[in-house]
Amino acid sequence: MNNDIEDQARQKTPRKRTLTVLGSSAAYPTPTHSCSGFLIDWDGYRIVLDLGYGTLPRLLAHLPEARVDAVVISHEHPDHFIDLHGLFRIRRYGSRPSTRLPVYCPRGVVDRLRGLEPEVDMGDEFDFHEIPADHRLGPFQLSCIELPHFVPNVGIRLSAADIVIAYTGDTGPDPNLAKLGADADLFIVDATDRPGEFVAGQRNLLSASEAGRWATRAGAKRLMLTHFWPGNDRQAAAGEARASFCGEILVATEDLEIPLNSGRGRD
Repeated sequence: MNNDIEDQARQKTPRKRTLTVLGSSAAYPTPTHSCSGFLIDWDGYRIVLDLGYGTLPRLLAHLPEARVDAVVISHEHPDHFIDLHGLFRIRRYGSRPSTRLPVYCPRGVVDRLRGLEPEVDMGDEFDFHEIPADHRLGPFQLSCIELPHFVPNVGIRLSAADIVIAYTGDTGPDPNLAKLGADADLFIVDATDRPGEFVAGQRNLLSASEAGRWATRAGAKRLMLTHFWPGNDRQAAAGEARASFCGEILVATEDLEIPLNSGRGRD
């Protein structure tokens, strides 16, 4: 019954198709920047991509009680998932929704989350689905590609009739980036520029210039740079990406809301 009521309310909601940046910092938060997180609102169906340090308060500012329909987490580093524990506590002790929230994530995220509070069952509030695997999320088809990082990381691709949104999580250079972002209307790409990364034995993060090159190889329409190393010049990063990508470049900034649009289908 409650699901029917929620579906009816969603149908009456004026159409809104946006992505809101909840956080954009790599490794740790700063006074002005939270860690990785994004909110997608597609005609009232709401998906969160990653919930790192400091993203939950920003989510609550946009959605009181954090009423979302699904959460997708790219990997188990805390700057990408730790505020999922706060969301669990809101649901357990606060809003008390009638149904469990679908959470799509690698196995390591579930293990670390349960380790934070082993005396309670995270499955009481969350319905976990392991990725990489394909799943249906409301109007979107979720497909996943494993990408190189210090821990298992899953690149996320959300496809609907009118839009393709792709997100790398954290990754080093890899040919699968072109597949992940192929013809994407919005390609959200790691642009960490971590000091010392280029002399690492194994590459696990990207630079802004590399983000531009991979977006070009993918044929993406718009590029959003994110996951900036604290203290980096973000506008300079955009300039580096612009040298190899001729489409629109967006710099992920907390609370930035952008329209999600495409010429793929009828408006």
